[in-house]
Amino acid sequence: MSILPKIAFQGEPGANSHEACRTYFPGYEAAPCATFEEAFEAIKSGACELGMIPVENSIAGRVADVHHLLPNSGLKIIGEHFKPIRFQLMVNPGVRLEDVRTVASMPIALSQCRKSLRKLGLVTEAVGDTAGAARALAASPDGTRAAVAPALAAEIYGLEILMRDIEDERHNTTRFLVMTADKDPPPPPFTARCVTSFVFRVRNLPAALYKAMGGFATNGVNMTKLESYMENGAFTATMFYAEVDGRPEDRGLALAFDELKFFSEKFEILGVYPADPFRDGVG
Repeated sequence: MSILPKIAFQGEPGANSHEACRTYFPGYEAAPCATFEEAFEAIKSGACELGMIPVENSIAGRVADVHHLLPNSGLKIIGEHFKPIRFQLMVNPGVRLEDVRTVASMPIALSQCRKSLRKLGLVTEAVGDTAGAARALAASPDGTRAAVAPALAAEIYGLEILMRDIEDERHNTTRFLVMTADKDPPPPPFTARCVTSFVFRVRNLPAALYKAMGGFATNGVNMTKLESYMENGAFTATMFYAEVDGRPEDRGLALAFDELKFFSEKFEILGVYPADPFRDGVG
């Protein structure tokens, strides 16, 4: 009997990250991890071949924990996927909507469904995980309670969906990065439009960041993301995480990187991967 390769995700079975694993890697066994640290370790140790890690949401912004773990993880990015986020109102089998009084979910999910829940007149109860709310409801059936979670959670825990897609904003989307422990993963197909992710720390010189960024403008490179974060809690050691269109071997990007490295004391490419077609529909 063949054993499926594994893909790690943070959260409980039925979470949005679990749905992303099933959607984009149906040939892999999704492996739940309690924390992002555990998910990264599962990939690094070889317990899982890949990881599906959320990095930002169109409403909630970037996932701070991942932002700090990613640069020092030793992992490489080999893909990205944008997943529309849909929330379902679910109950124990046979429960009627008019009998529900309280709904549980994680705070961000409750806030993203605030208008719908207010119309229903439900009291909200914050818990740590969307899928965890569904699991708890299944474990302790209660005709007055409901959970807000992805559809997969209802399937896993045997709950019934009373109302579908109750999120207030239809553009609610989470971006996931696909991670591997392979230090030298195969390059993307030659025909693929690519994104390159990298981190850098500029030298302690006047206008160093301005000068480091100049090469991207003069060489016509489109920078789609530039974020700063503190390294090891030091206010003076600012690191930058950036993403650009293209591959490092493209002439324009190669020249831009040469200029960046001249003004930087640290530079590392975290991944070169195909751009998700979702990007073409944004904006």
